[in-house]
Amino acid sequence: MDQPRRDEGTAAHEMVHLARLMQFADSTLPVGAFAFSNGLESALQTQVVSNPASLLEYVTLMTRQAARMDGIALLHAHRAAVAGDFAAIVMADHELACRRVGEEQQQMTLRMGKKFAELALKISDFPDLGRWLAAIRAEETPGCLAVGQAIAFAQLGADEGEAFVVHQYGIASMILSAALRLMRIDHLDTQRILFTVLKRVQEDYQSIRGLSLEEMSTFAPVFDVLVAHHTTTHVRLFMN
Repeated sequence: MDQPRRDEGTAAHEMVHLARLMQFADSTLPVGAFAFSNGLESALQTQVVSNPASLLEYVTLMTRQAARMDGIALLHAHRAAVAGDFAAIVMADHELACRRVGEEQQQMTLRMGKKFAELALKISDFPDLGRWLAAIRAEETPGCLAVGQAIAFAQLGADEGEAFVVHQYGIASMILSAALRLMRIDHLDTQRILFTVLKRVQEDYQSIRGLSLEEMSTFAPVFDVLVAHHTTTHVRLFMN
């Protein structure tokens, strides 16, 4: 039986929608990700990561931790943006920022969040994102990256699952980009790792979609130690 043909206008809209999500998911998006390794630099120095296999374990852990922290805030901010509830967006932003352990981790999400908003507003009109950026500059909200992504993707018509995928892809690609500059590994290895890590993105989404902001939490003592180690390291290439 022949499949019904989609309206050409609908198909074109879906193609533009996908293209724009791909643009925001691009690892070269200039929001400052190149300056952060998400703890990988210290992980290599302390031999927590030493080869492709241990790098895969590290990236898997980091993306799972991101899902249970930033991912939850992203979903709540996305829902708030769709509902037009700016106060709820700000609440999600504050709840995420106050749970960030380590000065450099706070700097990472806030710097990238502000840069993301500035970039998006340079390339298109995002009214809610403009309001959020003004609130950041007025020190009324912290400006976490995941919250900025949620606002932009809601306006682009992305559902919360799509927003979550782009966020998780960004975490993984940030670490793997740093790995190419820090260790003896090639692009084939990093692409294999990325492919493997992303196969659990739906599972991660399903595990956190019903959680409240109060349930945002991570338990990764090794990562916390790496953050502390990196802060006091004299020779380094990255922020943490």
